[in-house]
Amino acid sequence: MNYLYLLLNIGSLSVPFLFSFHPKLKFYKYWKSLAISIVITMLFYIPWDVLFTQNGFWGFNDTYFLGQKFLGLPIEEWLFFICIPYACVFTHHSLLYYFPDKKLSEGFTKKLSYCLIILFLFLSIFFYSKWYTLVNFSYAVILLLLVMKYNLQLLRTYYLTFIVMLIPFFIVNGILTGSCIENEVVWYNDAENLGIRLFTIPIEDSIYAFTLILTNLVLTEFFQSKLLNKQFV
Repeated sequence: MNYLYLLLNIGSLSVPFLFSFHPKLKFYKYWKSLAISIVITMLFYIPWDVLFTQNGFWGFNDTYFLGQKFLGLPIEEWLFFICIPYACVFTHHSLLYYFPDKKLSEGFTKKLSYCLIILFLFLSIFFYSKWYTLVNFSYAVILLLLVMKYNLQLLRTYYLTFIVMLIPFFIVNGILTGSCIENEVVWYNDAENLGIRLFTIPIEDSIYAFTLILTNLVLTEFFQSKLLNKQFV
């Protein structure tokens, strides 16, 4: 099964890619903005991934990938940062198209955001010796503060669409962390995280997914607005 990780990437991308050409969704119009966003996001997440792999905070089971590596990461791991953001940004875009009125109130969005910020800040400080917890939750605090200030409207819809995204998250990340297979594709050093698992998934992974998707969404919306402005100038 040395192609399992590759299949998970392709499976995650395939349906969103095909439906990108849907005459109503027309998601292909976001490709340029999304491509720029993915590259910028990888400039942060890839060094994080490399350092954590080098220090043994997590790692990869050779049984489940093709064996080709770059900077110590399997090629499939690089594809993860392309395929998953594409699929998730597409999902967010599609849900907004079909359910344009589904959004939280500004007041509730702020209260929820502040509660999350306080929780993540507390966990970052209290468990500062656990690197995955510290880096993951600290970035979530910074990102939420920035998005609250500059694009609160995105959070009003993102909190809801992220709940939907948790369904494929539990499927894909569940398999990656050992659900339904003999061994995990990605293993974690529990000394560097809280040791709390959602089934087989470290709880930090849910926040990692939350910030990875949100980072790509914020950047995609920013660059898409710039491109649209240019068209009308």
